[in-house]
Amino acid sequence: MALEDTELKIGNTSFKGVYIAILLSLATTLGGGVWTASSLYSRLTAVEAVEIPDIKPLQETIGLIQQQLTDNDVSQLKSKLAELGVNLKTIMEQQKDLLEIKKQVNELDKGVEGIKATVAESKILAEGVKDIEARVKVIAKEIDDLWEGLDYLSNPLK
Repeated sequence: MALEDTELKIGNTSFKGVYIAILLSLATTLGGGVWTASSLYSRLTAVEAVEIPDIKPLQETIGLIQQQLTDNDVSQLKSKLAELGVNLKTIMEQQKDLLEIKKQVNELDKGVEGIKATVAESKILAEGVKDIEARVKVIAKEIDDLWEGLDYLSNPLK
C-alpha cells in the first residue's frame, strides 16, 4: 500500500494520501510555531516580573571603597611589599647562619662532654696516685726501719 493509493473519505469529500501528508506536516509545523511563541511569551513575562533593585546604594558603597583605597595610599603597597621581601630574605640568611652556629655549639658541647669525662678519669687517677704515694711512704718507712734494724744487728754498740 503506497501513499499515492491511500485515500480518506470525510463526508462527500475524499482526500488523497499525498495531500494528507502535506496537511499533516503543515499542521505540525504550525503547532510547533504556536508552542514556541507561547514559550517565548511566558519567558518574557517572567523577565518583566523581575524587579531591578535600586543600584544607588551599591554606587555609594563603591565610591566609599574607592575613597578608602585613595586614603590608604594603596599605590605605595608595591614598594612596601618589595621592602618586606628584602627583609624576609635577610632574615632567612641570618637564620641559616644561626643554624650553622647551632651546629658548631652542638659540636663544642660534645667536645666539652669529652673533656669532662677526661677530667673525671684524671681525678680518679689522681686519687689512685695519692693512694700509691701513701703506700710508697709506708713501704719506704718500713724499708728504713729494716735497714736501721740491720745496722743495729750488725753493730749493736753504735
